[in-house]
Amino acid sequence: MKQINQYIILGGIVLLTACSAPKINDNLAAKQLPENFDLKRKKTSDNLQTFIPLKTETYFKDAKLEDLLKKAIAQNPDYLIMQERILIANSHLKVAKLALLPSLDLVADASGTHYGKYTMDGVGNFDTNFSQNINEKQRINEKVSPNLFLGGKVSWEADIWGKLSNRKKAARERFFASQQGMRLLQTRLLSDVADLYYKLIALDKQAEIYKNNLKTQQKALDIVAAQRSVGKATELAVQQFNAQNNNILAEAEQLNLSIDQTEKALLNLLGEYGGKIERSADFLSGHLEVLNQKISVDSIIHKRPDVSEAYHELRATNADAKAARAAFFPTLNLGGYAGFNSFSFSTFFDNGSFAWQLLGGLTAPVFNKGQIKQEFFVSNKRQEISLLQYQNTITTAYNELSALLHRTESFVGVLQYKSKEIEHLQIAVNVSNDLYLSGYANYLEIINAQKNKLQAELDFVDIQLKNAESQVLLYKALGGGIN
Repeated sequence: MKQINQYIILGGIVLLTACSAPKINDNLAAKQLPENFDLKRKKTSDNLQTFIPLKTETYFKDAKLEDLLKKAIAQNPDYLIMQERILIANSHLKVAKLALLPSLDLVADASGTHYGKYTMDGVGNFDTNFSQNINEKQRINEKVSPNLFLGGKVSWEADIWGKLSNRKKAARERFFASQQGMRLLQTRLLSDVADLYYKLIALDKQAEIYKNNLKTQQKALDIVAAQRSVGKATELAVQQFNAQNNNILAEAEQLNLSIDQTEKALLNLLGEYGGKIERSADFLSGHLEVLNQKISVDSIIHKRPDVSEAYHELRATNADAKAARAAFFPTLNLGGYAGFNSFSFSTFFDNGSFAWQLLGGLTAPVFNKGQIKQEFFVSNKRQEISLLQYQNTITTAYNELSALLHRTESFVGVLQYKSKEIEHLQIAVNVSNDLYLSGYANYLEIINAQKNKLQAELDFVDIQLKNAESQVLLYKALGGGIN
């Protein structure tokens, strides 16, 4: 009957704490994504395809750029620091796993106590030594009473309500989140390297344009100078052409400075002190097959490292909230010890000195529930914040990718029109020279024709650069790739 009453009391404690435990919002799902990005280009397939993560060598298709990307991964300090943080996160995960196991400690204690004559221990030891029920080994040293212990102690918190297992889950999810953070950093690093690389190519092309244009200007200057010598042109025309040439030389010099600064910025990302950057002479076509596919939006968005990182953090905060809720329930602790315990060195390893104890305790929160409620409230709100952040990451990812796909489509047409514009302006330059020699055009028309051609060629390179930058952004928006 007494045992039944104990069970009733225990059940009452559990029921009382269970009724007072708040509920958790287990909604971890974001709003459903649209089925497609509504691209203008006709798809080659009507069936949705699963997105396959990109590879840098097949996406950028530039061997020199690929070498720089590999070097950045091997040498960039920020990336190497992130790798060390991944190891720290893994260590936290191992600690959380070990918390589920019993703890075993090897204990060696030695102490000596002199008890006062007017204390219970002092009087008890004095009387014990006069007892006829003890032998010589059991007599106590009254001047200094030793207490020796050598053995093991074990303790274990039974994870009945999932507090420890949820902490382990939270640590595991944060480890996964840190791995996705590593992917995100890698994607940003490779994108920054590619951006600077393409900028260098654009600057090289613009430098070549200035060089060629200067040759054209020089030819025009020679023509005007010859015309002046025979009285068919004025000194004003010669000085105008000289001024134009010097303007081109000044802009070319500024361009060389930009090339040097861009190289230094790229070398910094590579973790190198100095040197020259090997690069291609032209923009190589990027990997745009994604525009011709009808890929599942879910398979792209949810494979992005920023979305995956936010999702794992959401699951971690959910596990935190569950662990905080488990604090409302009673805690069952089990433990014990076993070893040799004696008050004299001579009897320390005797069979009679062997001692052991089993312990068990049930602890239920009563007066500290206010603190537990606040801790749960904070954990639950953090989970709700993580859900909002997760949803915001998905929304941003979708709109960013949709805009970039449309932008990439548009640049194809822009480049075609600008290329035709340059062809027409080249003809205009040739015609202006012929007309000037035949007396049907003045020197200002030659200058304007050459200016227009120079500006169109520079604009064309700018658009090529923007197109390349768009492909880099598309690489990031598609979740990066494997280097």
